[in-house]
Amino acid sequence: MARAMFDYTKTILERVSFDVNLFCKELEKAIERLLPYEVDELRIWIGKLTLQKPELNRCLIYLDK
Repeated sequence: MARAMFDYTKTILERVSFDVNLFCKELEKAIERLLPYEVDELRIWIGKLTLQKPELNRCLIYLDK
């Protein structure tokens, strides 16, 4: 079940990655809902995503909290 939530979160973040503000809001929600080890996996995944879409770098601040 938890893995399904992680995969769903990645899908949502991919779909809203066109809008930085929306991406940041969804990232905040994801961090609240995911387990700590899933947040670590998400951090790695977002690191790869920001290589393709550098404008999303400003949302990384939410992962450092």
